[in-house]
Amino acid sequence: MVVPELRAWRAARPRLARLARAARPRLARVTQAVKPRAVRFARAAGPRLTTPKTWQYTAGAAALGLALAAGAVTAAGPWDSTGQRTAERKRAAALERTGGTDHGRRNDTSDRSRTRDVSAGQAEPAPSALPVLVGIGEAGGPVEPVSGGQGLAQALDPLLRDPALGARRSASVVDAATGEQLYGQGADEALTPASTTKIATGVAALSALGPDHRLTTRAVLEPGAGESGEAWESRESRESGKAGKAGKVVLVGGGDPTLTAREEAQGWASLRDLARRTAAALTKQGVTKVALSYDTSLYAGPELHPIGANENIARVTALMTDEARADDSASGPAPRVADPAAHAAAAFARLLSEAGISTTEAGPARATARAKTLAAVSSPPLSDLVERMLTHSDNDIAEALARHTAIATGARPDFAGGAAAIEARLRKLGLPLAGAAFHDGSGLNRADRLTARLLTSLLLKAADPAHPELRPVLTGLPVAGFTGTLSGRYAGDTADAAGLVRAKTGTLTGVNTLAGTVVTRDGRLLVFAFLAEDTPGQEAAQSALDRAVAALIG
Repeated sequence: MVVPELRAWRAARPRLARLARAARPRLARVTQAVKPRAVRFARAAGPRLTTPKTWQYTAGAAALGLALAAGAVTAAGPWDSTGQRTAERKRAAALERTGGTDHGRRNDTSDRSRTRDVSAGQAEPAPSALPVLVGIGEAGGPVEPVSGGQGLAQALDPLLRDPALGARRSASVVDAATGEQLYGQGADEALTPASTTKIATGVAALSALGPDHRLTTRAVLEPGAGESGEAWESRESRESGKAGKAGKVVLVGGGDPTLTAREEAQGWASLRDLARRTAAALTKQGVTKVALSYDTSLYAGPELHPIGANENIARVTALMTDEARADDSASGPAPRVADPAAHAAAAFARLLSEAGISTTEAGPARATARAKTLAAVSSPPLSDLVERMLTHSDNDIAEALARHTAIATGARPDFAGGAAAIEARLRKLGLPLAGAAFHDGSGLNRADRLTARLLTSLLLKAADPAHPELRPVLTGLPVAGFTGTLSGRYAGDTADAAGLVRAKTGTLTGVNTLAGTVVTRDGRLLVFAFLAEDTPGQEAAQSALDRAVAALIG
């Protein structure tokens, strides 16, 4: 596999090589512990054992706590094209383990085809994310505490005085092993968090719904439709000499912004599959023409985010395809269609027609409780959605998860209800909410307020062994110099931090934030959050934040 961010990797190589040499004795003990299974996996992988950078990457990952067997990492490679952890997935399969978002379900419930259809009852469990807070000593051992916070203030104070960070800034650095705050500057001052809000959204959604939860889109047939036996004739039926039954079909949105109408679904729920299965079910009942409607009643309230029409987010509706993108992009800003639900329904009508089912022009309608499901497709598990949201700072997924959190907790599924549900879930987890204010799930709303202390507490909670359901919040964080919104950062004077920092970015005009984890020079794990307001320029502020985080390595 070719990793596109090779330039950043080459810049980071000398630093990681030094870390690898320091970590090699401890990592050798980890490797020895898993050697029998790792060897079997490596033999199965055969000729793929070639990548020269594997040792350096493995050392960094082990220090972070992934503790992957060296053979498995080499065979699988660290990242796939979507920024997910290929090595972890491969190793989970090689060790024949359940867990993670499977949480103990039997392996025979897994659908290996990657086609998700709840009507078939064969949803694919997501593989475990391996422990992220294991030290680089013995496998499964705890992270050793940092010896002390001395020196952090001396290193960070001048960096945080950089004018590029504006007039207001706050910071918190915490020892992941003990939870002790090693450095704080205005850590309890609530500032605009921008997209680091998504850390809170991910924790709340996983807590309320669980990592196995999936978002399901259905096509239903209203009662009586196709059962009366009344025939109708169209031009096509007259020409063929055949008549068919008419029916009423409703496309019911399940609040899945990742539902795709593209030919290559790449593991996401497919509108094309839904149309094919719906057409097959209708044909079986003798229905060849339908009056098509679409149902978006799962959500309530206004669809338009308070920031207005914006390429960073589509209208928030329970039915859309490909996040209502009007181009072929999969992440980042993009032009959006004006009416996502109507656009998705029109695409569904075209696909039904291609499968032999004629349709009327689709309009909005609510499916009745008596409607029968013809076919359904489901998203990947919530763990995958949270990872995608964090890796690519996906605003559409964030707002969808806020609404699903509201639904799960009995709140109204609109902007205000989603925000209230997030806050309620965090309070239930015992997190420090003083000064916090939520107004959406994405962080696009400038009225949002979070503290650096809350952000580090969220990350520590995600690392808590008592809350394995929250682990995707850590595994979804972008990796400096490699994935997502950090793929183009940590080069030049911060290149030593490439591969050692995982962090969620936040950017609005005049606001720059960064929160995540970093591995120190001696292999310890720190959790950090930096927020800056009134910043004069985006690039300069990002560089200043990157230098502050790189200084934590030591």
